[in-house]
Parts: sequence; structure tokens; C-alpha cells
Amino acid sequence: MNEHYRSFFGFTREPFAADLAQNEILETEAVAEVKTRFDYVVRLGAVGVVTGEIGSGKSTALRFASGNLHPSEYQVFYVTASSASILELYRQILEALSVGKTSNSRAVLTALIRKEIAELVEEKKLRVALIIDEASLLRLEVFAELHTICQFHKDSKHYLPLILAGQANLVDKLMYRASAPLASRVVARSHLEGLNRKGMHQYIEHHLKLTGIKNNLFEDSALTAIHQGSGGLLRKANHLARGALIAAAASKSTQVAAEHVRLAATEIF
Repeated sequence: MNEHYRSFFGFTREPFAADLAQNEILETEAVAEVKTRFDYVVRLGAVGVVTGEIGSGKSTALRFASGNLHPSEYQVFYVTASSASILELYRQILEALSVGKTSNSRAVLTALIRKEIAELVEEKKLRVALIIDEASLLRLEVFAELHTICQFHKDSKHYLPLILAGQANLVDKLMYRASAPLASRVVARSHLEGLNRKGMHQYIEHHLKLTGIKNNLFEDSALTAIHQGSGGLLRKANHLARGALIAAAASKSTQVAAEHVRLAATEIF
């Protein structure tokens, strides 16, 4: 796809991009709720869970929530999970902590993680938090043991708040008996739904304003088509909206119609 549509509509930047600055993220009701629960979990040093369908904005909401923490007081570590072993997850966490040491021993890796966190909290006087995205991919063996990295001073200190984000089956995995030690630490849960029609309209307008466009380029029928075609999910809405703009520019239309959205839908899944 060429970039003709950007000059055609006069965009100052790529529309409907994912790489928004923290202060550019639209604070929807759902995003605000994630932030409230995130702050609560961090304050208590507990565990929080954020779920939602693919592309519902979980990572963006967590970026908004963590971005409000002052960097002189807080340090947030972010890991993207996989279906690998718990050893691999521990190595990912140590890498995020900038610890070069490694081992094939769970006990050694757990001790290294706890040592680094304790130094940050007790010596550097920082508050920390660990976000594990795509946590629904984790094996059950990981859920059975993950709580051990949060135990300090015989479990009397809560130095490591943990945020688990993933699809809805993350909750199912936490319901297993083996996951009980971790699940018992959960104090807040958020689930992101798709935007409603009004919310989608606000979302589209917000992203257009970020590109320097003050008027709405999308006809009502196009907004409805984007909402229905995306199911209210933000990532798919972004793809549909951008693709519809490309189709509209190709036909020299200054307004995006439902037909342009339909054409965009043929290019994505």
C-alpha cells in the first residue's frame, strides 16, 4: 500500500497507529477501570488480572496505567509470556531486570529474581511492578509456582506486585487447584469488552485529531460498518479504518463510505 492517502487527506502522521504516547491514549471507561485496579494492585503489592479478546486493548490499557507512575518512584518491568517452561519465564524476567546471570535451577533463578527485587525496594527505595502479557499462554506448571517470586521475608513483605494479562482462558487456568497459591493473591480483575457504537465513534474521532484532522472523515454508515466489522475490538477497528481511508483516497473520495470499509475488510482477517 502506498502512502498517497496520507497526503490526500492531509494527515500529519500515520492514522490509527498503535505506537501512541501515553498521553495520547484515549481514556475510555474501560481504560480508566484498568488504571484504578492497577493502582490498587501496585499499592497492595498483590496480583491483578486483565483479560479481553485479542485486540481489545489490554496492552494499551496497561501502558496507560503504568505510564502514570512516576519514574523516580516506580520501576515497571514488562515480559511477554510464551508456552515455554517456567525456567524460560524466569530467564525472561531476569533479562527484564538486566540481570546477566542464569541457571538451569528453578531455585537459583527464583532466588536471583527475589534478590534483585529486594535490592530495588530496600536499597534503591523504588517501588516495582511486573507485568506479564499474554499470560494465558503460560503452562499450568508456571501458574503452580509463579507465586514464589512474590514471597519476601517469609511472605510478610509484598515487594512485587504482579499483573497478568491475557485472553479469557487465563481465568480458567487460575481456577485449577494447582494455581490456588497464585490465584489467592489476586485482588482485582478487569475484563475489556469491545467498544459500543458511540464509543467507536469517539475512538475514530480521537485518532483523526491525533493526525491533525478536525472534521470526521467517516460517514455514519462507515462508522457502523467499522463497529460491526470489528466487533468493537480496537486493533481490527484500526485496520479497517486505515484500509477504508486508503480505499477512499484511491477513489478520490474525501469522505469514507461503508463501501470503502467493505473493501478494507477483504484485506484483513
